[in-house]
Amino acid sequence: MFSRKRHHRPLKPIAWTKSADIKKEIVNLVRALNLTHINPDDLHCVRSINSTTRAVARIWSLPRIWREILNLEPQYVIEVVSHYYDKLSEHEKKRTLIHELMHIPKNFSGSLISHRGRYHRIDRRTVDKLFQIYLANLEK
Repeated sequence: MFSRKRHHRPLKPIAWTKSADIKKEIVNLVRALNLTHINPDDLHCVRSINSTTRAVARIWSLPRIWREILNLEPQYVIEVVSHYYDKLSEHEKKRTLIHELMHIPKNFSGSLISHRGRYHRIDRRTVDKLFQIYLANLEK
């Protein structure tokens, strides 16, 4: 009759720290995959600690109103959730970052591409295609 309340442990505040190692990986991926539409200088990388999300990583864009008021170019932030991301293998880490980069549109406008659209799809198969290209370019 009465539902039992779940006892949650107290939440710690989320902390974000800039991540130079993730930024370096992103720059390497952008170069190796020849993603010329992505400007690494306008891409920022952070690690989050104490996040309760189930996502391994997320991409954020700076809203247009902020960009116009502050007179900034489009900016993106890739957030990796430390307690999930750090446990992944190196290949899975790269796949995760490739997945997030695929959300950036070709015109680098500040918008984000959804997982599924009329002419595109961001899923394991498309990420694996780019990952295989990345591996092939490493061997050259």
